[in-house]
Amino acid sequence: MRIRALAATTALVVVGLLVVLALVEPPGDATGESPLLGAPAPAVESTTIDDADFSLERRKGSWVVLNFFNSTCVPCIAEHPALMAFAAREASRTDGAELYTIVNDDADDAVRDFFVRRGGDWPKVRDDDGTIAVAFGVARVPETWVIDPAGFVRLRVLGELGSGALEERLDELRAAWSS
Repeated sequence: MRIRALAATTALVVVGLLVVLALVEPPGDATGESPLLGAPAPAVESTTIDDADFSLERRKGSWVVLNFFNSTCVPCIAEHPALMAFAAREASRTDGAELYTIVNDDADDAVRDFFVRRGGDWPKVRDDDGTIAVAFGVARVPETWVIDPAGFVRLRVLGELGSGALEERLDELRAAWSS
């Protein structure tokens, strides 16, 4: 009798926790502290999965968004529609931010397949040995960083981006930048 009661109670608790977890909306704006905030962005030299050269230093003069990603990462998959909306909005602006996916521990073909199936025509930068992730202190993917036109790190977002969260934060940064 006691074992059945204990099993039933345990099952109810587990089901309750699963319901709570299913109903919780990801924050999408969980910013993280970093010694890089307010400092010059680390030097990044790499290539894209299309074999084009990439240098973060050459991006000065533009707002730059780096989204650390892996094609099998569930939160990366979940945030992709938010990144698509962000990219579309920024493409329509004269001062639109440049979006780059930083590929974390993934094969070029898997990344290509992901973007062919789900969309997204922005550059995907290789980080084969993890040097870029280490330079930025990325704990796990997804993680998103914003760099201002002078090359200074202004924002770190931990985890999955929520719909509109990146646009809102970037608008705040732009307003502070122009004042």
